[in-house]
Amino acid sequence: MLDTVLDFLDAQRDEIIALQRRMTAIPALGPLNGGDGERRKADDLILYLKSLGLPEAREFSAPDDRVSCGHRPNLAVVIPGADASRTFWTISHIDVVPPGDLSLWDSDPYELVVDGDILRGRGVEDNQQAIAASVILAKALAAKGLTPPMNYGMLFVADEETGSKHGLDYVLAQHPGIFTPRDLFLIPDFGRPDGEMVEVAEKSMLWLKFSLFGRQCHASTPDEGRNTFVAASDLALRLLTLHETFPDQDELFAPPRSTFSPTKKEANVENINTIPGRDVFYMDCRVLPVYDLDDVLAAVRDICAAVADARGVEVAIEIVQKEQASPATPLDSEIVTRLLPAIRAVCHNDPRPMGIGGGTVAAFLRKRGFAAVVWSCLMHNAHQPNEQSSIAKTIADAKVMARVLLDR
Repeated sequence: MLDTVLDFLDAQRDEIIALQRRMTAIPALGPLNGGDGERRKADDLILYLKSLGLPEAREFSAPDDRVSCGHRPNLAVVIPGADASRTFWTISHIDVVPPGDLSLWDSDPYELVVDGDILRGRGVEDNQQAIAASVILAKALAAKGLTPPMNYGMLFVADEETGSKHGLDYVLAQHPGIFTPRDLFLIPDFGRPDGEMVEVAEKSMLWLKFSLFGRQCHASTPDEGRNTFVAASDLALRLLTLHETFPDQDELFAPPRSTFSPTKKEANVENINTIPGRDVFYMDCRVLPVYDLDDVLAAVRDICAAVADARGVEVAIEIVQKEQASPATPLDSEIVTRLLPAIRAVCHNDPRPMGIGGGTVAAFLRKRGFAAVVWSCLMHNAHQPNEQSSIAKTIADAKVMARVLLDR
């Protein structure tokens, strides 16, 4: 069965191009990105899947009155397996990001360009490569009349680019019964070109806004004011000592430590000869899962209090984003032990489990106790002008999925 499917996938170049062309032509932008959602693209995908003879898509619509149809579509298609009690799921997202500055594109972002092995257009990598890879595997099973050892499920979700409230998070919260504890989950939405990175863990994320209030005055008489630029600089430097307060290292991640990085700074005064009485800056913290973000916040507040006392200013802290990391996917979980040899067999490399500093939708699954892995052979063109995807890597992704599903 496996060899039949692998041979079939090798011949799917034209199918990948055709599917990518029709998906790229339909912008699927969420309302926060200035669009009307994913409905048109979802409808076209439903028609395409039906043309392949696949089971009817089950839809989980998340209400959203910001889009014209009133909801955001999430689709599940399941091919029954010999063991119908469990499913190998591939989870892809339908939405894309806006193209940005059109002058930076060499072509219309919504018109597919084929250049040998390379496809160009908005969404071709993020996340249409995943959609194409999972679909051509389903096509192989349907075309050859094969029954996989377990169910093969494809979940196409909305709203990944703007938080997943109307996407995977909604599906898990409102329709948890579609998943079982023995299911396997692969999310092909992050990885390296060589396919060696297998994401099994994430750092916690904490974004903070610091507003400092002092007293503005003329720069010729600085003693009459309380300079918030100086105080903000002092605070930014003191916040770097958080590395000493939270020193643990975990080689699963790169870098292996928690990071505390002052980033954006807002303008204070417009002219040179004024002492600023208000300053605002931000910090991005990526914290190892071993630490509780509430403990990090407590340490931050202590530092702010020390600066306020030393500099005679007030310091206000606003939490812009706070996401405690979900438990890591165990390295001995079935999805990991199936995926690693599958990657080796297809990519002829040395894949290894790793953690990342950012967040993926796998966190929604892990928080509910599901072992999920994020993996794909990606060229890292997501969100860029002239976004690119490789046909060969799409086929490689599909072959890895096939081995996870069919290899015993």
